[in-house]
Amino acid sequence: MALRAAVLRHIRVPVGTLTATGPKPLQWSLCSSLRFFSSHDDHLTKEEVIERVLSIVKSFPKVDPAQVTPDVHFQKDLGLDSLDNVEIVMALEEEFKLEIPDKEADKIDSCHLAIEYIYNHPLAG
Repeated sequence: MALRAAVLRHIRVPVGTLTATGPKPLQWSLCSSLRFFSSHDDHLTKEEVIERVLSIVKSFPKVDPAQVTPDVHFQKDLGLDSLDNVEIVMALEEEFKLEIPDKEADKIDSCHLAIEYIYNHPLAG
């Protein structure tokens, strides 16, 4: 019953009025009655993505936060290994509520690539 009430609160159907000559014809179209809902109206700005990605990388235990920049490479510049790389990608997935496919995750080996991937992902939040 609660589900029905919740659904009915969001559905709008025009109601015709009765006149002395009979009911008024309804001019109703499905498109004019739809309400669109999305939890992804606010796409992240690039600055927000940069700030959050750098924060994740700086908080990684094996990383010196002073060395982290938007262009830093995880293995070459920070001395991380491939397992550390996987852990950072997993932390980014959790932070931005994404699931990055393994094929794409293998390519993310720097802050720059992480920022670009997340910024261009339509569901990043």
